[in-house]
Amino acid sequence: MQKQFKYFIIFLLLIGASTSYGQRNKKPQNLIRYDFKKLHFGFTLGVNELNFNIQKNSSTLTNDTLLTLLSNSQKGFNLGIVSNLRIGKFTDLRFIPTLVFGERHLHYGFIDSTGASDERIKRIESTLIDFPIYIKYKSARYNNFRTYVLGGIKYSLDIASQDKINDEGEEIVKLKKNDLMGEVGFGVDFYLEYFKFSPQIKLSYGIINLLSEDETVYTKSINRLSTNGWMISFTFE
Repeated sequence: MQKQFKYFIIFLLLIGASTSYGQRNKKPQNLIRYDFKKLHFGFTLGVNELNFNIQKNSSTLTNDTLLTLLSNSQKGFNLGIVSNLRIGKFTDLRFIPTLVFGERHLHYGFIDSTGASDERIKRIESTLIDFPIYIKYKSARYNNFRTYVLGGIKYSLDIASQDKINDEGEEIVKLKKNDLMGEVGFGVDFYLEYFKFSPQIKLSYGIINLLSEDETVYTKSINRLSTNGWMISFTFE
């Protein structure tokens, strides 16, 4: 969470610096008629960091050989297609199906009968197809840029999910294929000569429990497992 706030602060400082500079320097506007289009398209690419929110089973942690359980986020990348519908002077409806490659690690710390510690890492790789719908609220345009905030909900399908496979004794941590997340974010639209360029950051918070329960200690030690993460993306429209 500290990393996410750090990115928010850096982004806000960049926006503030750009705004101050723009207000002192009037420039000819690019793409003058762009914002009057009812519908336009583009593409987006970026990086992400996925993680888990873990609600631990306190009785398992107390009575079993499992001492610690931690989630470690990993970097990934994403690419998507943008569809933007203008529904008001400062408001857009956006649909951005996105292919997301991500990974998360669960760290389990055990203690055996001799008192020795044993740490095991379960790597969970995900290939997600996201179907998010956002409401984008924009500031007034000044020169060749404007700021915006957005929020919405996202359905995510994990096509790499191992929920239904036979683990053949490997004791993998299985996640359900379907996820639902809320998202909020903000960014800046830069109007260039031939296209609009928009860097943005979004935060995601999972709504449903992803854990596919079985009888292994890796899942019995968890009551609830949901997704969180951030995504920095660069959009070309």
